[in-house]
Amino acid sequence: MKVGIVIAAAGQGKRMGARIPKQFIELKGKPVLYHSICLFKEHPFIQEIVVVTSKEDMAQTKEIVKDFAYVTVVEGGKERQESVLCGLKALQNSEFVLIHDAARPFATQDLINRLIARVAETGAVIPAVPVKDTIKVVNEKREVQSTPPRQSLWAVQTPQAFRLSTILEAHHWAKEQQFLGTDDATLLEAKGITVHIMDGEYSNIKLTTPEDLQVAEKIIEKKGGEKDV
Repeated sequence: MKVGIVIAAAGQGKRMGARIPKQFIELKGKPVLYHSICLFKEHPFIQEIVVVTSKEDMAQTKEIVKDFAYVTVVEGGKERQESVLCGLKALQNSEFVLIHDAARPFATQDLINRLIARVAETGAVIPAVPVKDTIKVVNEKREVQSTPPRQSLWAVQTPQAFRLSTILEAHHWAKEQQFLGTDDATLLEAKGITVHIMDGEYSNIKLTTPEDLQVAEKIIEKKGGEKDV
């Protein structure tokens, strides 16, 4: 298998409330983006990694990745979806692709291995975990409209894994249709392509708010420090 990685690192992370984009915030002395790249750098099937960032952050991102042998940095777009497409088009030698958010530095090797195995079988697979809370559907007045059955609700994570030709086709279609999805799998769903779910990991959190950084430090401590991140 020839697997490529696209890491989306073009966001500003406004909900984090930090003065710098969240991918540059340090955990145990290293930027979050550095930790996320390290998830993939030694996997035997992964041959190329593309990091997509904003024009303003190109120099800092290139400084972070300079010690990685096969990481390319490309400029993204205004929306995450546009940025991911820029990353997909930059892949040179991949049959499958894992698309990952830079702000998720805790995916495990077991999760990555399972994704790669499953995408070879299905062509499109995403990790997710069952939601623990009751979810309410509300209107613009914050009035409860309904309560979906909890057993049907899953919280989706990244990396998401696809056959490269399939996800490229979906992205080009979405661009033509001016369709904006909340994640990459949504584009396949909109085209009627089956997306499979596999078990994710509750520790695979996305760093979005200051409280998430506190949780991140605890995860690192539990794993035994930076070397195990």
